[in-house]
Amino acid sequence: MRPSTRFASVLTGLALAVGGAALTAPAAHADVSACINRVERELKGGEAPEAVRTACGNGETGAQATCVSGLTAGGVTHGTAVAACTLSPQ
Repeated sequence: MRPSTRFASVLTGLALAVGGAALTAPAAHADVSACINRVERELKGGEAPEAVRTACGNGETGAQATCVSGLTAGGVTHGTAVAACTLSPQ
């Protein structure tokens, strides 16, 4: 492989790597709002009650079990509670 071809290949690879990281970066900044939004989707557009906000806040601090139990006690299905709580601490 010629040096100019190799250099172009390296630059292309770096551009793809940086571009991919930029596209995934916003997802890494999920928070309590992402948790609440996930629950509200299950509620079919209804606003999440205060208990959901509190449970999602617990998830943000890393208390995943407390977050899940708080959401399920509030009537959220277990699968949605687990999915929502994993969004909080990111």
